Amino acid sequence: MSKALEGVKILDFTHVQSGPTCTQLLAWFGADVIKVERPGAGDATRAQLQDLPDVDSLYFTMLNHNKRSITLDSKTPKGKEVLWRLVKECDVLVENFAPGALARMGLTWEKIHEANPRMILASVKGFGPGRYEECKVYENVAQCAGGSASTTGFRDGIPMVTGAQIGDSGTGLHLALGIVTALFHRTVTGLGQKVDCAMQDSVLNLCRVKLRDQQRLDHGPLTEYSQFGEGIPFGDSTPRAGNDSGGGQPGRILKCKGWEHDPNAYLYFITQAAVWAPICDIIGEPGWKTDPGYATPKARLPHLNEIFTRIEAWTMKHDKFEAMDILNEYDIPCGPILSMKEIAADESLRKTGTIVEVEHPTRGTYLTVGNPIKLSASPSEVTRSPLLGEHTDEILRSVLKYTDAEVDEIAHSGVVGRIEKIAAE
Repeated sequence: MSKALEGVKILDFTHVQSGPTCTQLLAWFGADVIKVERPGAGDATRAQLQDLPDVDSLYFTMLNHNKRSITLDSKTPKGKEVLWRLVKECDVLVENFAPGALARMGLTWEKIHEANPRMILASVKGFGPGRYEECKVYENVAQCAGGSASTTGFRDGIPMVTGAQIGDSGTGLHLALGIVTALFHRTVTGLGQKVDCAMQDSVLNLCRVKLRDQQRLDHGPLTEYSQFGEGIPFGDSTPRAGNDSGGGQPGRILKCKGWEHDPNAYLYFITQAAVWAPICDIIGEPGWKTDPGYATPKARLPHLNEIFTRIEAWTMKHDKFEAMDILNEYDIPCGPILSMKEIAADESLRKTGTIVEVEHPTRGTYLTVGNPIKLSASPSEVTRSPLLGEHTDEILRSVLKYTDAEVDEIAHSGVVGRIEKIAAE
């Protein structure tokens, strides 16, 4: 079976998380991703949060699978020559430098487009045009500026960021879609274009239900929020709603058996109207099915705390998996709170390739995420991340068509970095 993006060459000038997320996804789909790194240093995450000395960190390895690494000093004349040959040979240039950095390297859109009219220039920035467009942005900054933090947490607490990397990885996913769309458009026009993706914009796109609620609030209180059921007035902006469901069906995280010693012995439970009758039977409150104070969703709103306290009394008699098995027999929406330890050991996730084990020449075996998007005719294979400069000679020969003598000349000039072939491979 062929790879979906086989034949597409990506010039990867990205680092840390947002850009590498994007290019790794493209690499999983078969694109030839050429990661350009600084000689002797490379992507900053190679050395960040290291758990083993002198070994590429998990931070780096888990974001740079299926790529090739070339080290290049683009400040020298020879380095510039190699760089522009790469621009002319590749289909997409992806970057997430600070604002203005690409232009200072001489890689303006106008010059890139002139050198290679088919080239697509894809950029991650913190903010779009406006007062903050020159600001540097990291994950939590994006979550705060994109509306996520203000609507996450409990209403009597401070705003909270989420553990999901919706600023960095979320933006990378959005950018990958933009690149693939531009590649498709190029099949019609023959020309590349710019693709810009701001982290603030991407976070907001993932928080659209909260923007929905902001507009609903103009017409009255948000009746599905626990706040309404408790008789607490709403302010003028979408409030934090704890673990309430965002879809209009009341939901809470409830304790399960063993919660006293297991911080993840919890279950998410939604009191969906369509399954209210079996919920009442399961928790031992059959009278609630016909009681006017509980029989309809509207009638139940003032009693949500009481209802979930009663449901929790039932869930605490079962561990989270037992409770889920019972509830699923009646199509009652629920889900266990899974720890990262439990997810890492989940056989079904390993079987589907959502989690994979990868062999690395210096790290050994490690666990990582696989491609979350499955194509029936183009399966993804996860290969290890490259060592710094590992494919320099290979790229100079196979992609840029330099002769062996020219490769040696370039290497000896110090323009590029090289590594010896790994004995273990």
